Amino acid sequence: MNAPLVLPAIAADLPRYAAWRRDLHAHPELAYHEHRTADFVADSLAGFGLAVDRGLGRTGVVGTLTQGDGTRRIGLRADMDALPLQELNEFAHRSRNTGCMHACGHDGHTVMLLAAAEHLARTRDFDGTIHFIFQPAEEGEAGAKAMMDDGLFTRFPVDAVFGLHNWPWLPVGQIALRPGPMMAAMDIFDATLTGRGGHAAQPHLAVDAVVTAAALVQAWQGIVSRNLDPQEAGVVSVTQIHAGNAWAVLPEDVVLRGTVRSFKPEVRAMLERRMREIAEGYASAHGCRFEMRYEHRFPPTVNSEAETHFAAQVAARLVGSGNVVHDAAPSMGSEDFGWMLQVQRGCYAWLGSAGRPGCLLHNPYYDFNDAVIPLGASYWVNLAKDYLAARAA
Repeated sequence: MNAPLVLPAIAADLPRYAAWRRDLHAHPELAYHEHRTADFVADSLAGFGLAVDRGLGRTGVVGTLTQGDGTRRIGLRADMDALPLQELNEFAHRSRNTGCMHACGHDGHTVMLLAAAEHLARTRDFDGTIHFIFQPAEEGEAGAKAMMDDGLFTRFPVDAVFGLHNWPWLPVGQIALRPGPMMAAMDIFDATLTGRGGHAAQPHLAVDAVVTAAALVQAWQGIVSRNLDPQEAGVVSVTQIHAGNAWAVLPEDVVLRGTVRSFKPEVRAMLERRMREIAEGYASAHGCRFEMRYEHRFPPTVNSEAETHFAAQVAARLVGSGNVVHDAAPSMGSEDFGWMLQVQRGCYAWLGSAGRPGCLLHNPYYDFNDAVIPLGASYWVNLAKDYLAARAA
């Protein structure tokens, strides 16, 4: 299996693919509302000659390409949704949708997989079946699970599934991956502290939920530093505090929202348990009531060993062994691709995409680096061809 470096045919088409990507960037869509994006994906796949199925996970798209009589099957997945974020860039392809932008590169992910599908449909130099999975709602809304609940792997069975995410913290030309945990589990919470509202000038006649909330936010931060083994990983972050709407009124309620991250089930359980115990204790001490909704939104993204080793071999032939990071430190960020890896073997990798300085994920100045489109597409092409060939052999 002598894979070339970046495939010349894909590299030659970079201007066209970059135009696709910038059009998607200019028209971002939030979770489960990726209608224009899904139309573009489905129309493109059909134009390449693939069988196209729509509606899995509401707005998901699956394109299927079969060649030869091989019985092996591989799934390649890209995400399509954008973030609820106001873009601050001023270039021509900036978001035209107020309060919504592609700040995580899913526009680039979509185009890289489309470019791979077009190349494989044109060359058909593989033996087996490739399912191109275009997933909605990755940004916190579990689109992967929604597609699976709609029968993704029942209707489109695979022997392994692979994911790829641009990674601005790595230089262009590097690919990082590791067996085992790659991304953390994502939990979310909504907590409400209820006191007794009153006049801000007479706090002794009220029960101040704001003071209780302030103390609780600080106390929760001690869970990781004082209840978790320093060699383990966990994060508790309060990201929203909502209370009151007047200068001189102590509000009745304070709402705290945020996220919790971990890799191991026992750590995940401990963090939730201690958050509840501490909150109930603080609420009782301050005379408040406490309620919390705690949701396990994503599992950790855990790569299987054999598939990670295989993907690393493909990456090494593509970018050179010195440019493959085999032991990448796992990220406390999360990825709903973890849902797929709970039921299928596979590997999730990071593609170096460092562009202009300060252009990082989930930032209002982010923009996908179009220069990596040929590299990402070539990785997909070679991964699919080599995996099907190796499994057939």
